[in-house]
Amino acid sequence: MTSREHVHPAVSAARERMYAPDVVEIARAVGRDKVVVLGMAWNVPVKHARRTLQAEDIGYTYLEFGNYITGWRRRLAIKIWAGWPTFPMVFINGALVGGASDLDALRKSGELKRLLAEQSA
Repeated sequence: MTSREHVHPAVSAARERMYAPDVVEIARAVGRDKVVVLGMAWNVPVKHARRTLQAEDIGYTYLEFGNYITGWRRRLAIKIWAGWPTFPMVFINGALVGGASDLDALRKSGELKRLLAEQSA
């Protein structure tokens, strides 16, 4: 991965403009809500992450960005912004904790409950 220091300022500016309304919406939700899931329709891991949270009776905000046919440019911009290559993206207390399998690992280890007990940053 290219570090931000090795990117020309014009490229950085273009990256910041890519689908800026989506990124602003996500940043607001992540800053405001304890748990946020970014996803896309028809995606099995997204459904799994949402079911995991529901089974644990954990409230969350869900933002959906297209499906396998539509919205790929929006999702690409989100991936660049987050630095995470797949959906879902699960945020807890403003921090990206990963995807569905990462959420499962947090649940199984007990760390999910600990994270949820912490105050939002």
